[in-house]
Amino acid sequence: QVQLVESGGGLVQAGGSLRLSCAASGSIFSISAMGWYRQAPGKQRELVASITSGGSTNYADSLKGRFTISRDNAKNTVFLQMNSLKPEDTAVYYCTADTSRRTSFSGTQYDTANYDYWGQGTQVTVSL
Repeated sequence: QVQLVESGGGLVQAGGSLRLSCAASGSIFSISAMGWYRQAPGKQRELVASITSGGSTNYADSLKGRFTISRDNAKNTVFLQMNSLKPEDTAVYYCTADTSRRTSFSGTQYDTANYDYWGQGTQVTVSL
């Protein structure tokens, strides 16, 4: 079992920045990749970014350049730095972990079914 706890969400004005954190605990040795997804009201959950245990990253094309995913292996924590935030970034942001290596191949990071564990989500609201 893996537990994921997100933090760092909140209300920010457009153009501002936020840094989300996701602390993993439990069977962390089994995690091959972690990621951030987001879900806006009335929309499907979509990949924001993912990072493997080796540090390889993958981003949604529309967010490249504004969002950066990173990890601190010593603290079992993954971060999402979000800059130049826009109102359309408003969503609940979820941390997720792959413990089955189903996201090892190109393109598989985009399917929520390939992740085994999810955090409870943290709300990010960007105002004008």
